[in-house]
Amino acid sequence: MKNKFNYIATFWLVQLSLAIIKIIFTLRPEINLFTEEAQYWLWSKNLAWHYYSKPPLIAAVNYISTSILGDTEIAIRINAILFGLGTSWVVFKFTEFLFHSRKMAFWASLILSAMPFWMLFSTFHMTDSELTFFWILSWYMLARALVEKRTRWWILAGVAAAFGLMSKSIMVVIVPILAIYLLFTSNFSTNRKGFAFFLILFSTGFLPSLIWNWQNGFSTFRHLATLGGVSGESSGIDLGESLWGLLSYLGGQLAMISVFFLPFLWLSLKVIFHRSGVKLGFLFVPVLFTFFLFAGLSLFTSVEANWPAYAYPSLAIIFAYVLEREYKNWKRVKSTLIALSFAIPLILFLPDVASWKSKVYLDQAEKAAFRRLTGYKDLADRILFLTDSLQLDESYYFSESYHMASELAFYLPEVPQVYVAGMGSRKNQFDLWHSLEREIGLERTGIFVSWNESSPENVAQFGELIYEEKYPVFFKGKQLRTATIQVWRDLRYYQAIQTDHY
Repeated sequence: MKNKFNYIATFWLVQLSLAIIKIIFTLRPEINLFTEEAQYWLWSKNLAWHYYSKPPLIAAVNYISTSILGDTEIAIRINAILFGLGTSWVVFKFTEFLFHSRKMAFWASLILSAMPFWMLFSTFHMTDSELTFFWILSWYMLARALVEKRTRWWILAGVAAAFGLMSKSIMVVIVPILAIYLLFTSNFSTNRKGFAFFLILFSTGFLPSLIWNWQNGFSTFRHLATLGGVSGESSGIDLGESLWGLLSYLGGQLAMISVFFLPFLWLSLKVIFHRSGVKLGFLFVPVLFTFFLFAGLSLFTSVEANWPAYAYPSLAIIFAYVLEREYKNWKRVKSTLIALSFAIPLILFLPDVASWKSKVYLDQAEKAAFRRLTGYKDLADRILFLTDSLQLDESYYFSESYHMASELAFYLPEVPQVYVAGMGSRKNQFDLWHSLEREIGLERTGIFVSWNESSPENVAQFGELIYEEKYPVFFKGKQLRTATIQVWRDLRYYQAIQTDHY
């Protein structure tokens, strides 16, 4: 008897290999935390029902991992890696459930793993790491609920969706998408009870947000309204800017899915619009709804490329189906395009042993890609050197940017006191914590660090400037940017610039 290929074992071999590469990348000494990662870590040191811009799950997850592994980069990134593994496994099981083919399930997971958005979400611990996992898990359980007609799947889907809502607020769109699908397929009446269970359990995910926002002036709602372009100053719609915003959005989405997968997308759209069945429709409606939701938003405000990407895992299933069932002659092309999509991020992730990247002219690409991931550990080391040289005692640290303040909190020892000076930037979580005003009259030393500002003197007055320097940061011998470091003593006056920009 001919042995069957073991697709499950191959799945885990591929996924664990990718996980090891991402761990090696995290351990590269020149690679630091992304600024948002540092911010979410700092949240985990100040546990709350909710935070200024995001729900609490990412802070809770960081709290658990750092309690086990310590306050290290790998303790934070391991969460993204594990959620990435989970997302890939759900895609595998989802595909197998719908189409009864482990071969197709393996290819779906492989296509997903080659998509840049998955690489991003499964390497850097962002709120999208959890959101994407709970999003696809919810749809998988909803598919089982609709096919198997069992209430327990509706309940499990509701729980998964509630966790998704505690990951990122955009999870709320699952309700209208599901309702539209059920109405469009005339399945709403037969699934009314299950939908009610789902909705009730899903709604529990709102509780942390409602409790916190009730106590904090609904700051998150104002922040989301600003991001959505329905709050804040407006000078009307500029047609040119709107069209540019839409084009930028479209380019960003192609980059998230992978430019090499454009042929897969084209073939899939042909199949869906000409002979789509219920299964492909169920997979495609969430993608279509989310894509057009953010496309419309891009006409009015700036939309980050990663925002809609949480809904794209089901695209990998569609691509696998189309290539396995409809276009089998694309086998060689499929393998080539997947390999090309894998190649760029993996080359950047791998260490530059013996400077091989410079020999193939990849050093500049790596410098550009990792610009926002380097320099913070070096800055912290420099500050520690200055603290020792100047014999400073009980210093606090501040910046005009929550990005810098969060990085300093992580890379300086023992979670030091950090502040954000209100110099005109938009509101953030630091506005809800202790203000720099707390240091007035204490005659302590404050160390100001910034990429952009030359001094905090337009909002603060000190008794004495002890020391200042411009500190250049390098990446593999090439200068990236320069930070201002100033050492001040005796804060006498502080008045933040008032802003209503959320």
